[in-house]
Amino acid sequence: MAVNPPVAGPGVLLGIYEKALRGRSLADVFASAARAGFSFVDLSLDESPERLARLQWTAIERAEVRDAAARNGVAIGGLCLSVHRTIAPGSADPAQRERALRILLDAIDLAADLGGCVVQIAGYYAYGEEARADARADYVAVMAQGTAHAARRGVVLGLENVDGTDVTSTETALGVVAEIDSPWFRLYPDVGNFVVQSLPVVEQVRASVPHAFAWHVKDARPDEPRRVPMGEGDVPWDDAFAALAETGWSGRIMIEMWNDDAPESERIAADARRFIADRLAAAGIRVLEPTAVS
Repeated sequence: MAVNPPVAGPGVLLGIYEKALRGRSLADVFASAARAGFSFVDLSLDESPERLARLQWTAIERAEVRDAAARNGVAIGGLCLSVHRTIAPGSADPAQRERALRILLDAIDLAADLGGCVVQIAGYYAYGEEARADARADYVAVMAQGTAHAARRGVVLGLENVDGTDVTSTETALGVVAEIDSPWFRLYPDVGNFVVQSLPVVEQVRASVPHAFAWHVKDARPDEPRRVPMGEGDVPWDDAFAALAETGWSGRIMIEMWNDDAPESERIAADARRFIADRLAAAGIRVLEPTAVS
C-alpha cells in the first residue's frame, strides 16, 4: 500500500457510517466504503448481540479487522456507541449504570486497538425511562470515569446532540463538556439533529466549532431524525457549511445513513458523498481524498 503525503492547511476527510453499507463481512464493508470514495468508516456498537459481541473480540480478531481496513485503503474512524440507548448511563438502576460504564470502558479499549480515534457518545441520559432529577448527574459520572480511561488510551469521547429530551442542543452538550472538563471529552455534533429539534442550525454550528472534534452530517426534518434521503430534508447545507468555512475548521466529517442492507447501498452512499462534497467545496472547504490508497 502506498500512502499519500500529508496535506497542509485546512481541509476535511469524509467518512461513512457502517450501517450505510452492506456486506457479508467488515472487509466487504471496508471495500464498499473505499469504492464509494470514503476515507474512513465509523463502526457501530448497538444493542444487537452480533455488534455488542465485538467488545469481546480477541487481540487476533482486532488485528484482523484493523488489517482488513488497511488492505482496503480506509481507516477505522471510531465507534458509535448507540447501545447506551438501551443500557443507559443515567439509569435509575445502579446495575444498569455499572453495565453502561463497563461497555464504555470496553469500547474505548476496542477503539484504541482498532486504531480508531473517537468513541461517539449518544446524549441520552436514560432513554426510555421515566424522567428523574438525578439522571443527568448519573450520566455525567459515568462519562467522567470513561473519560479518565479514554485519556489513558488516547481516545476522544465525542458527545452527540440527539433527538429526544436530553442533550438536544450545543448549549446542553457544552454543559456536560464543561462539567467533565477534559480535552478527551469533546463534541461530535450532528447537524441533522439540530433540524430535528427545530433549532437555528447556523447558530448551533458556530457555537459548536471550538469544541467539535468531528461532525455527523445527515439530512433530517423536524421530529424525523432517520432515513431522510440526502438532499430531501430541511438541513440548510449551504448556510451551515458557510458558517463552518468562516472558522477555518479542519477535521473529519462522517455521513450518517441507514440503508438497511439495500442492494444499492453503495451507490446511495456514494451519491451522498458527492452531495456533501459538492456543498463543502461550494462553501470553500477543501475535501481531501483518502489518505491511504492501494
